[in-house]
Amino acid sequence: MSLNTGMRRRGAGALAAAASIGLLLSACSGSSGNGGTGDPSTLVAYTGQAGDYQINFNPFSPSKIGGLGTIYEQLFFYNKAEVAEPVPLLGTEQAWNEDGTELSLTLREDVTWSDGEAFTADDVVFTFEMVKENPSINSGGFDGEVTAVDDTHVTFTFADPAFVKGPDLMGNTPIVPEHLWKDVNPVEDVVEKPVGTGAYVLDEFKPQAFTYQTNADYWGGEPEIKNIRFVALSGNQAGADAIAAGTIDWQTGPIPDILNTHENFPNYDAYTQWQNQMTLSTCSSAEMGCEGPQTDPAVRHALYYAMDRTQLNNLAFMDTAAAESPAFTLTPSQDGFVSDAVEEKTVPMEPDPGQASQILEEAGWAKGEDGIYEKDSERLSLTVEVVTGWTDYITALDTIASQAAEAGIEVKSSQSSWNEWTEKKGSGSYELVIDSLWQGPAPDPYYVYNYFFDSSSGAKVGESAGNNYARYNNPVVDEAVAELALIDPEDAEARQPHFDTIQEEIVRDMPYIPVLTGGTTSVWNTSKFSGWPSDDDLYAFPAVWSAFDAAEIFKRLEPQG
Repeated sequence: MSLNTGMRRRGAGALAAAASIGLLLSACSGSSGNGGTGDPSTLVAYTGQAGDYQINFNPFSPSKIGGLGTIYEQLFFYNKAEVAEPVPLLGTEQAWNEDGTELSLTLREDVTWSDGEAFTADDVVFTFEMVKENPSINSGGFDGEVTAVDDTHVTFTFADPAFVKGPDLMGNTPIVPEHLWKDVNPVEDVVEKPVGTGAYVLDEFKPQAFTYQTNADYWGGEPEIKNIRFVALSGNQAGADAIAAGTIDWQTGPIPDILNTHENFPNYDAYTQWQNQMTLSTCSSAEMGCEGPQTDPAVRHALYYAMDRTQLNNLAFMDTAAAESPAFTLTPSQDGFVSDAVEEKTVPMEPDPGQASQILEEAGWAKGEDGIYEKDSERLSLTVEVVTGWTDYITALDTIASQAAEAGIEVKSSQSSWNEWTEKKGSGSYELVIDSLWQGPAPDPYYVYNYFFDSSSGAKVGESAGNNYARYNNPVVDEAVAELALIDPEDAEARQPHFDTIQEEIVRDMPYIPVLTGGTTSVWNTSKFSGWPSDDDLYAFPAVWSAFDAAEIFKRLEPQG
C-alpha cells in the first residue's frame, strides 16, 4: 500500500427523528472566561474523548476519531432534530420511480477533492460498491446496483422496493475518493491523511488534540469558523472544569448545576434534546460466541426490573433523562408504532425486585449464601464496560450496582479508555456495555431495528461487528426488517404487522436492556459564536459527537467580536 496516502493497516478490530423536545436553558449574572482561545475564528470542542487520540480518519472504522461531515461529505444532510427537507450536499436532486426500485441522483458540479482531483459520479459508485462488499460497514443494508450515467448523474437500482433505505444511503454514507481508496481495506485500514470534499481539512494531529482548518476550495465557500480544535481530556469532570475555566467552546456532556448554566457561566448556554436511548447492551448470543450470565434472557429481564430509574435519573443524569420504550420506539414521537401486544409501553421507573427474583427462579437460578443468585455453579455476576471519565455513566453504574444487589444480581463496572472500550464492543470481548442506540434519519423505528437488531451487521465474537455489537441473531427479526424495507413508509397498515413481530421478539429477548432516553445536552459559548441551534431554528441535532450534525453547525456559526 502506498504510504503517501496516509493509510496503514490495523487488525480487526422523509426525514428526521422529529418531535424531540428542545429546551433552551438560560439565566443571568455570574462570571466566567471568554472560552476557547483568544482567536475568535477558532472553536475548541470536546467530544467526550477520554485519554489520548489514536490517529484514524477512516470514516468507516469503529475507532475513527473524526472526519465525518467535516472532511468526508455525504450526498444529503438529513436533520434528525426535526422534520425538514434533506439539505443538498454532494447530491443536488434525488427522485424515486413509482415502485421504489430506482433512485436517480444528480450530483453537484465542479467539486474537487482536497488534493485537487475532480469529484465525479465514479467516486459515488466506487463508495457504494465498496460498502456493499463489506457487510460490517454496510449499516444501511445497501443491496442494490449503482451506475454512473455520466459525471454528474448516478442511478441506484434495487430488486425490490427500497424507499425506506433512501435516507440512510443518501444521508449516512460518507463518499470517499476512488483514486486513493481503491487499494484500501475500509474495515481494517487506518487513515492518517484524510482527503475529502468537505468544508475542512486536517491541519495538525497530536494525541492530545487535532485541528481542522477550512478547505480553501470548498464548493460551498469557506466557513466563518476557520479552525476547529478537538481536544482530548480525562473525562466529563475535565470537560466541566474546562467550561468553568473558559478553555473550550462546545461540549456535549454533563456539568454541575446544568439547569443554571448561564447564571453560573454567562458566556455559555445549555440546550437539551431527547433522542438517544440508553442501554445496558449485552453480548447476547451464545451461538455467536458470547460468554457469561447475560446470554440468558432471564438475567437480562431481571436486571431490567431491578433498576430504580427515578433514582438513576436523579443521581446520574440530574433529571435530564426521560422514559424509554422497551420496544425502542422513541417516545412520544414514535408511540404510534408500538404493538398492541407490548404490555409495558415505557420502562418501569420504580424497581420491582420481586419480579426480578421470580424471573430468575423460574429460569433455574437460586440464591446463594451471600444473597447473589447462582446456577450450575455460576454466580450471577456481571461486568459492565464504561469509558474512563464518563462520570454520568459511571455514577449510573454505581447506582445500578446498588439496585441490582437488592435483586440478587452482582453488577461491577470496568473502566477503560475510549479506544479500548470501542475495541471490546467491536470484537465482542465484553459482557455488558453502557451505551446508547441512536435514531435514524427519519422518525421511524425501522432504522433502529435495522441498525442494531439485524444480524447482517453483527459478527461472531472475535470478528469485527457493525452496529449490532450485541451480536443479536434472530431470523424472525431479520425477515421482518427485510420485509419493512420493501414497503412504502406511507403504508402504515402494511408495515405494522412487521413492527409487531419485531417488537414481540426483541421485548422477549432484550439483547439491549433499556435504561432511559438520554437528555443530550450541549454547553456552548454564545458570547464567542452565534448561530447555534435553537427552538426557533433547530437545523441540526445539537451534539458535538453527532458528526454529520456537528459539521452543519460548524458551517453555520459566526464569530462574535
